Amino acid sequence: MWRRATLFLRVLEPPIHINASLSQTFTTGFPFHFQEKDGICPKPLITFVLGGPGSGKGTQCGKIVETFGFKHLSAGDLLRREMVSDSEYGSMIMNTIGEGRIVPSEVTVKLILREMESSDNHKFLIDGFPRSQENRIAFEQIIGAEPHMVLFFDCPEEEMVKRVLSRNQGRIDDNINTIKNRLQVFESLNLPVIDYYAKKGKLYRINAVGTVDEIFEHVRPVFEACEHEAR
Repeated sequence: MWRRATLFLRVLEPPIHINASLSQTFTTGFPFHFQEKDGICPKPLITFVLGGPGSGKGTQCGKIVETFGFKHLSAGDLLRREMVSDSEYGSMIMNTIGEGRIVPSEVTVKLILREMESSDNHKFLIDGFPRSQENRIAFEQIIGAEPHMVLFFDCPEEEMVKRVLSRNQGRIDDNINTIKNRLQVFESLNLPVIDYYAKKGKLYRINAVGTVDEIFEHVRPVFEACEHEAR
């Protein structure tokens, strides 16, 4: 059911402007400084995990980590953690998320890269990123890699709204007006990313309606096939 289409050749995208002060922090490039094992430096295995707010992708990432040993990097969690820090980006991130807008690509990629380079794992779930074509291009240009595969948790809007309102986590972006705005942003900006990876044969569309275990039974075969390919 979850078979990939034949991979397309990589499409070259037009360059985007990268702020000079930020680009100085991206000097290590790909494939990062992972610890060697038996003289071999493992190649990073990157999976993007996409879906609207309340689609359940974070919960499923937890089960993927437990079952298949990936490192989970939530773009939203990294941004919220930075938001309450004393960093130069904290106030900007707080204002941007509070308004339901997307944080500048360079900032998010910087936070993701920092976590990847500090990890001794080489398998990464990048949750909630990229959320736009600009995000995608920035990631590929700065890090110098494409994802191995992309999961899209497909969930009806009414179900996502219900889930977000019921989780009651005290987040500043968990109110009905901001949720509606986030869903509009997701539809206008994220769907082109999903279409892009679908055309490249890297997208797996997961039915995100059901219990956690029922949804994971759609996810499991994707990663089992990935492990089989890696052998």
